[in-house]
Amino acid sequence: MTRFYTDVVGRYWGRTATAAEVEQAMLDEPSDDLRGEGGFLLLVQDGVRVVGCGGVRFIEPGVGELTRIFIDTAARGRGAGRTLIDELESISARRGVHTLRLTVRRDLVEAHRLYQRLGYETVEPFSTSPYADYHLAKKLPPSAE
Repeated sequence: MTRFYTDVVGRYWGRTATAAEVEQAMLDEPSDDLRGEGGFLLLVQDGVRVVGCGGVRFIEPGVGELTRIFIDTAARGRGAGRTLIDELESISARRGVHTLRLTVRRDLVEAHRLYQRLGYETVEPFSTSPYADYHLAKKLPPSAE
């Protein structure tokens, strides 16, 4: 999570994030609910090294929210983001989610483009977060299980 926040905080400010800024962001936006009944978090590994993460927060019955999607710079461009999101969608469908939604900041151009390629479409705003420039959602096919 530290690398996720270091990346997004740094990109937001257009410079390297300080340790204090990362720590504050982690306190302001905790991820403790990404387990159990609240949701789940996956790690992406390249061998034994963790190179990314992504989670789904359960919002209401049938609705989940993609969050904490991150692929380390060194691992980008090799399909890890697509694979991660495919797995998050698959697990979500098995857990009864029929709609996944997410918000994206304007400066996260690559992420926004990836979500659109994967079928996420612009929807009416559902968040008042100052970091929610785009609101996207996707209907998931029913789980085969």
